[in-house]
Amino acid sequence: MTQINPHDTEQWKAELKSFADDDRIKILSSFFKTGKGEYGEGDIFIGLYVPLNRKVSKHFDLPLEQIEILLTDKIHEFRLAALLALVEAYKKSKNDIHKKNSIVEFYLAHTANINNWDLVDLSAPYIIGNHILSTGDDSIALKLVASSSMWEQRMGIVSTMTPIRHGRFDTTFTIANQMLNHKDDLIHKATGWMLREIGKKDLSALESYLQQKAHLMPRTMLRYAIERFSPEKRTYYLSMRK
Repeated sequence: MTQINPHDTEQWKAELKSFADDDRIKILSSFFKTGKGEYGEGDIFIGLYVPLNRKVSKHFDLPLEQIEILLTDKIHEFRLAALLALVEAYKKSKNDIHKKNSIVEFYLAHTANINNWDLVDLSAPYIIGNHILSTGDDSIALKLVASSSMWEQRMGIVSTMTPIRHGRFDTTFTIANQMLNHKDDLIHKATGWMLREIGKKDLSALESYLQQKAHLMPRTMLRYAIERFSPEKRTYYLSMRK
């Protein structure tokens, strides 16, 4: 890596491009469903591994208006770089409530650019999730899941990972109830994933929920939720759907 000017967005882009791998472009384009009619239609990749993106982006310390340059770029990995930088900025804000709130507001103002599952999953728990944890206010997550945008809905769901890891499950259960009749598999996966995270912290809480709702859950959601169970217990909960 060349000597870094941490305030130069063009150098940031150039550094990211220097680690690009053309051989991975086709793989990533297929993996993130960029074909016509697919959820990532038209997205552009340069073939950059996430750990390398993180390694580069941690060196850049820019104001929000410069982070916005990458977050609104057509290249997927540039948008991810901006989000990784936002997560790092939120973490470094520590007790600066004004700065944290500014980052949350900026994030919510740019949800249209956070438009694939990796972009959501690598940012929402660490920005929106930490905001929920620190303020005790889950209204942002609930508003997001009520959106017509699938990506905003996923943000609302996966943001609850941070409260879950601190023993707070109520928001996740509320959202899971709202997703029981959702039609999209990506939402089923995200909801089941968060339920599984609850099980890691409190298995009895998860099983209590499953006893009430397993028969109503989409199969994918249920399978994700019970992934860590024994084969016998998985069979038991899956049989409740019949």
